[in-house]
Amino acid sequence: MNDNSIYRNKIAKEINNNEFIYYSKNKSDIEANINIYKKISKIFNSKDYVYKADVFIKTIEGIQEKTIIGRNKNYLITASNELIPIKDILDINKKQS
Repeated sequence: MNDNSIYRNKIAKEINNNEFIYYSKNKSDIEANINIYKKISKIFNSKDYVYKADVFIKTIEGIQEKTIIGRNKNYLITASNELIPIKDILDINKKQS
């Protein structure tokens, strides 16, 4: 054995590291979620939003009329102190006055 060589074992099997991956969300689901966050931001950044906004929220259960007063990363906060998960929202529209 030579002093300049490094010993290593022979690899007798085929290596397939990271060749196959699976991602469970559809591209359309991701785009729809981004669209919801944009709509929520538009409502809270509008000129007529001061403290609360009357909105129609469409979820799997149906359409609800709510008054939202705030948000955090994952939830909308209503005037009745209810938390609505943003991930469950299919569509949101501001009520026209």
